[in-house]
Amino acid sequence: MRKAIQIAGVVLALQGISGAIDHLAVQPFFGIFLNFFNRMIIPWIGALTGYELFANLALAALGVVLVIAAERAPA
Repeated sequence: MRKAIQIAGVVLALQGISGAIDHLAVQPFFGIFLNFFNRMIIPWIGALTGYELFANLALAALGVVLVIAAERAPA
């Protein structure tokens, strides 16, 4: 279970970083997978519109927190 949480955390961190890069410039690779949050979730949630960069960076931070928490959790 710990490994699954770590993988989910890495995916969230990559999606958040990729979305922030896509918001500032253009993301040339794995756009459909890595920018899913940026292109599908943010427009669907009206409160995040206008705060895309903050939402993507918060997603990346959440992913890092998941990885750290899974690492420190007892086996």
